[in-house]
Amino acid sequence: MMKDFYCGKRVFLTGHTGFKGSWLSIWLSKLGAEVTGFALAPPTKPSMFELCDISSRINSIIGDVRDRNALAEALEDAEPEIIFHLAAQPLVRLSYENPVETYETNVMGTVNLLDALRTCSTVRAAVIITSDKCYENTESFWGYRETDRLGGYDPYSSSKACQEMVVAAYGNSFFNAADYSKHRLAIATARAGNVIGGGDFAKDRLIPDFVRSIINNEQLIIRNPHAVRPWQHVLDPLHGYLTLAEKLYKGGVAYSGAWNFGPDAENEKDVEWIINKICSLWGETKGFKLDAGQNPHETGCLKLDSYKARKLLNFDTRFNIEKALEMVVEWTKAFLTNENMYAVTSAQIDEYESMLET
Repeated sequence: MMKDFYCGKRVFLTGHTGFKGSWLSIWLSKLGAEVTGFALAPPTKPSMFELCDISSRINSIIGDVRDRNALAEALEDAEPEIIFHLAAQPLVRLSYENPVETYETNVMGTVNLLDALRTCSTVRAAVIITSDKCYENTESFWGYRETDRLGGYDPYSSSKACQEMVVAAYGNSFFNAADYSKHRLAIATARAGNVIGGGDFAKDRLIPDFVRSIINNEQLIIRNPHAVRPWQHVLDPLHGYLTLAEKLYKGGVAYSGAWNFGPDAENEKDVEWIINKICSLWGETKGFKLDAGQNPHETGCLKLDSYKARKLLNFDTRFNIEKALEMVVEWTKAFLTNENMYAVTSAQIDEYESMLET
């Protein structure tokens, strides 16, 4: 069981104030890990980080991964055994508005972390979270594999491909598999599909935009109803990250390299299907309409091949897309009725963990 491994482990988590970082912070603390988070202040208001009072549950440091000295100092003080690097500028459309900040955060933030690891001897496993958008997208019907060509049409996607190359270069140069007995650090990258879940309040994401349309009693405006994405509940890729980190810690460089964490093929749906389903689950809504304005380029079809993770990590999608959307609706309705959001989130994690045992 994961608790047997993570209980008492010192974990350093960048990006802990964001959507995925908040979920991972809560899960790790429930597993008994000693978590230190390092990130900017929550990027949205409201935020899951504040709603669940995560700052009272872990050692939370507000800092910027672009600040090399501050990041290195935090790592030195925490003396972590395991690192999850989630800090990022995570939005495609925002990367068109702020390309320099996107590259500085996603690429140089990763450089700063990896460089600090050269003198942080306590770390045994590091999972660097990139994105399914790191691939050169040819609109292929087949899912991308870890060995496929990296690329990126927009600044965000490109920055994630760059991030992958930075990790590979540092791994070869400073944490080479041949010298593992000396440095004792195993590093991997994780490329997840389109992640959904309660607590995501980001702008220009489908589910948060839907929630805002409900709150404001407005029609949802969608840009590309036929775009296909590998949708999955946030707990599925997080389970993949947790499993991968444990394998790196125990098995070393045998588990280094890139890993895809995507859903089963039946969960790869287009935007229109997702909206129709969530409208049905929610009840009365204003529906949606197409955005008639001009918008930046977006990929029409994106799929991942996660055979490697299924074969070697026993990774699988526990929440199918219908269940994932049910969980989103449950979490969001609880938020709108002022329930205890930590308790709601904790209960959803418990439900997910119960499915791991079956």
